[in-house]
Amino acid sequence: MMNFKPPETKTTSSSSTAEKAFSLISKGWEEVRSSADADLQLIRNRAKELENFLNSVPTITATATTTITPGEIDFVKKLRPKLSEIRRVYSSPDFNWAPKGKLRIDLSGIKNAIVTETEDEKLGKWRRERFKDERQFGELSNWEPIRAFRNRLREMEVEIKSPNSSSPVEIFEGIKNSEFMEKVKSSFKSICKEPEESKGVPPLDVPELLAYLVRQSSPFLDQIGIRRDISDKIVESLCSKRRNKLLLRALPEGDSSLIEGDNMHDELELRIASVLQSTGHHYEGGFWSNSTKQNISDGKRHVAIVTTASLPWMTGTAVNPLFRAAYLAKSEKQNVTLLVPWLCKSDQELVYPNNLTFSSPEEQELYIRNWLEERVGFKTDFKISFYPGKFSKERRSILPTGDTTQFIPSRDADIAILEEPEHLNWYHHGKRWTDKFNHVVGIVHTNYLEYIKREKNGALQAFLVKHVNNWVTRAHCDKVLRLSAATQDLPRSVVCNVHGVNPKFLKIGEKMAAERQSGQQVFSKGAYFLGKMVWAKGYRELIDLLAKHKSDLDGFNMDVFGNGEDAHEVQTTARTLNLNVNFMKGRDHADDSLHSYKVFINPSFSDVLCTATAEALAMGKFVVCADHPSNEFFQAFPNCLTYKTSEDFVEKVKEAMTGEPRPLTPEEQYKLSWEAATQRFIEYSDLDKVLTSEKGGDRRKSRKGIGKSVSMPNLGGMVDGSLAFAQYCLTGNEFVRWCSGATPGTRDYDKQHCEDLNLLPPQVENPIYGW
Repeated sequence: MMNFKPPETKTTSSSSTAEKAFSLISKGWEEVRSSADADLQLIRNRAKELENFLNSVPTITATATTTITPGEIDFVKKLRPKLSEIRRVYSSPDFNWAPKGKLRIDLSGIKNAIVTETEDEKLGKWRRERFKDERQFGELSNWEPIRAFRNRLREMEVEIKSPNSSSPVEIFEGIKNSEFMEKVKSSFKSICKEPEESKGVPPLDVPELLAYLVRQSSPFLDQIGIRRDISDKIVESLCSKRRNKLLLRALPEGDSSLIEGDNMHDELELRIASVLQSTGHHYEGGFWSNSTKQNISDGKRHVAIVTTASLPWMTGTAVNPLFRAAYLAKSEKQNVTLLVPWLCKSDQELVYPNNLTFSSPEEQELYIRNWLEERVGFKTDFKISFYPGKFSKERRSILPTGDTTQFIPSRDADIAILEEPEHLNWYHHGKRWTDKFNHVVGIVHTNYLEYIKREKNGALQAFLVKHVNNWVTRAHCDKVLRLSAATQDLPRSVVCNVHGVNPKFLKIGEKMAAERQSGQQVFSKGAYFLGKMVWAKGYRELIDLLAKHKSDLDGFNMDVFGNGEDAHEVQTTARTLNLNVNFMKGRDHADDSLHSYKVFINPSFSDVLCTATAEALAMGKFVVCADHPSNEFFQAFPNCLTYKTSEDFVEKVKEAMTGEPRPLTPEEQYKLSWEAATQRFIEYSDLDKVLTSEKGGDRRKSRKGIGKSVSMPNLGGMVDGSLAFAQYCLTGNEFVRWCSGATPGTRDYDKQHCEDLNLLPPQVENPIYGW
């Protein structure tokens, strides 16, 4: 059975329309009545303010251009009590305001008329009904305040017309130009002043949103092969046309200095931050954020230097971090800890020269300190700690085992310096460095891509390693320093040589210069090369150059010092080609037997910044090296002779063999020193800003105090956090580690490490990362 709704009648429709019209009219009348009440109350308040103002003005003074006559002063004196009387009348508790009831209209008649009449008739009748009672509005004219005000105006008119008073023109002209009227004007201006329209920050437009999206997506774009400079150009093209206009509108008045300079990224972030702050938004952190960074409560900051090698292995990552720790601690402005790998005795025998081994970390620490203090000439005051490591024969390097971050106590987890950050984090399975430390700086020592390209399937391996290096350095470093442009361009990286030379070499150079000045012959030997004897360390380039120009360098002899895995093969190749090269065992570059050589030849293309080259220059020798980014820092020295072609190599060798090197100037000596290197490091790593910032505070503030990292979510930070989490998951799987080339058993330290370092056995399932 179906039910049908009866059709609506015309009467129902008409009645509904009438109800709506009646409701609208009633609402409008209520609004008019409320507005009238508010206006009357405002008049009352303004009259009270005017009376208080008049009472506060004891006398009326004239302006510089107008003289007030006694009659004008009398006029004002008469005006004051009259205004007081007006105020007293309508402010009395017994005073009755215009009754609301008399303004009420019987709207029932209007309602009935609307239902039966046309629209025009309805409107006309409503008007007649509204205004038919003229007595209602006549009563308003008899309202007590209005009647009193009219009476006072009549009295004023009579006084003005009296023969004894001044002319009206003079009276009002004097009042107009008086200080009293100026105060009255300013008072009324302040009363009637409309509220200032809030200067809202204009919303972001489409180009700005796209620019910010590209800016924050640069980590992802970098991973898929879109270089950072391309992303920067896209951002600049999107922002350059309107950046000045937008910043001037978005920032507070008078802060136009913020748009000075060419730092497009800072300007874009300030623009985004200002928009977010105008909305009241405050970013509290997200899923990848970590709030466990330590606040430093004692008077000093703490710097932890973590490296991948240790003495007595004479490699750059063992020597240079050691000097860095000594010179950072020398200033006594911060506490310094050097964290180096500890190898089990079996690995020590493979790595350390001359079968030198240590039975305990304390024994090795004593060896390291004695070696260092003998060279720097002052007592070193920094802590040396050890973390477990294993030597990889395939990679010819030491790999950390376990979570390296746990070997720095939480109370000292302030600033971390990662020597070779990519190497330290390839297989890192532990807490994220930037989560534990307030500021993390990476220093790139080695051009791994150049080494890998020389291996089998080198191009493919280099491609994969390049992206892995980008991955781990972005996830674990706030700033990356590259010793030269020969290294891979990593995220957040700048190029700066932050290494110096052993002070001992500078002293040797001063001694040689003094002997030469006294007329002695100090360079009695010719050319030499010193370095680890592996093909990638420049031996391939050296043998090729000498073989190609054997006839051009007739009579040229060269001595080579070094040990290494490829020593036998290198020597055999040189003998086969019948080259005039004498091979000798490796030795310290400061050895007395090397002082009398005049020319140091380094043809390597794989070096990042050759320490031996800097040491040779410090001793006042000639250096012949390739025109390569790794040698860019040395080209400013007059004794550095660079070549671009093999023919140019022959000319530079002959020039060096026949010439005399120039003694170093004091400025050149300082440039090579560790004091200058430490100063460059502090500047380029932003360590000077970090060390002077509030301990444990948020240092990432803009120039005008806009907190970019707090005001808005950082897409780059979320990408970094996700990369770190993905790495943690992957490196926790032994199969994945084995496939990627990790030494088996390096995820956790073993029993021997526990015994040597007095460690507790690692837990099988320990959520170190804290997700």
